[in-house]
Amino acid sequence: MTDKLHPGPLSRRMFLTGTAGLAGAAVLVGGRPNQGAHPVRGLRPTAAGVHPQKTVHLAGTDGWVSMPQGAPADPPFFPDSLAPAGFDTYVFGFRDVTGLSATQVAAQRGHAQISAPMLSFDEEDDIFITLSNLGLLQRPDLFDGHTLHWHGFVNAIPLFDGVPELSLAVPVGRDFTYFYRPHDPGTYMYHCHFEDVEHVQMGMTGMVFIRPRQNKTPVNGDPAGTKYAYNDGDGSTRYDREFAFMLTELWSAAHYRDAHIQVNDWTDYAASFWLMNGRGYPDTLEPNGNPLVTTAGRLQYQPISSMVSCNAGDRVLLRLSNLGYQNHQMSVDNLDLTVIAKDASLLRGRDGTSNYLVTNGVDIGPGESRDLIFTAPSPGEFLLYDRNYSYLDNGGGPGYGGMMTRIVVHPAGTLGPQTAANA
Repeated sequence: MTDKLHPGPLSRRMFLTGTAGLAGAAVLVGGRPNQGAHPVRGLRPTAAGVHPQKTVHLAGTDGWVSMPQGAPADPPFFPDSLAPAGFDTYVFGFRDVTGLSATQVAAQRGHAQISAPMLSFDEEDDIFITLSNLGLLQRPDLFDGHTLHWHGFVNAIPLFDGVPELSLAVPVGRDFTYFYRPHDPGTYMYHCHFEDVEHVQMGMTGMVFIRPRQNKTPVNGDPAGTKYAYNDGDGSTRYDREFAFMLTELWSAAHYRDAHIQVNDWTDYAASFWLMNGRGYPDTLEPNGNPLVTTAGRLQYQPISSMVSCNAGDRVLLRLSNLGYQNHQMSVDNLDLTVIAKDASLLRGRDGTSNYLVTNGVDIGPGESRDLIFTAPSPGEFLLYDRNYSYLDNGGGPGYGGMMTRIVVHPAGTLGPQTAANA
């Protein structure tokens, strides 16, 4: 059964968007992961170690974020007159609320995060992701459902695919638990597929990494603990550090209209900001934050850094995903980038022939992902940036901005082992 987060009558719109969810109650158990309930009835735990179980709890809601300081005003769209102090742009987003009590989860309403939390799992894990729809604090007149759609993921059955026309959407005040067992490693994306043009633009986008079984049985004489991006069989996708980037654009007018109860004409789309992990340069260089810490400042709800730090000699994996509406060519001058995978598929022929591509720039279209590896050279700094110059500003203002960050190479041995992506 689903779990009601707050009381209130079931409106006609909630009924229409949630009918499938109510029907799904026959197969779902509504307890959250932190409550210890097994989320999907009929699935039985497997033998220890065969399919380890992983649980995550996400919440969907709205909130406010901050574009880079110094961006010129674009009245009335930017900065938004309704924004609280320190913020300027209205968004929708997902939050990681794993382990929080029901009261703590409900308190996250109105505190959306962009980009959504980065999720990582191992190949053949049994994954249970509970999504709670907390509703929209700024727009209580809307009863929009939310879903989780793993873009490009081939292992989801229709019930858990997150396309509401074919499966279901989570109504306001309800929970739903998705189940996945990934068989293919790689870099994937997730986003809300309810009113997806609007909800994706508003910020409901994130990244998923599926780590290969080869990590458990290193190849080519590599020591235990070696990390690979794919089951390559020869160690060619080995890496020491990984950094991931969700590429999106933000159209200030659309965000303003959603906050001010106005309708968008999406054929007028004209991006105002170009973002990496929800931030534009120079905010991309700021360290990671914690969205639950209220003293985190103007980037509290944009907690994922895009700064790349490594040691000379490190093999560095760059995961690039595009859930914007424009093509982007991400480039690094004076570094050889080896493209090892496209859209979570290793670039290798059926006969084992490598189709890796060495370049210094890679094109990424909307809905696509790329995996790149480079070997860090002697200490120095490099720029990772969009080669389209018009995407390197903030709101049309002077100076550099947009889709750009730094790769900083330190002397060998300076940085200790990496504990998580983008750390």
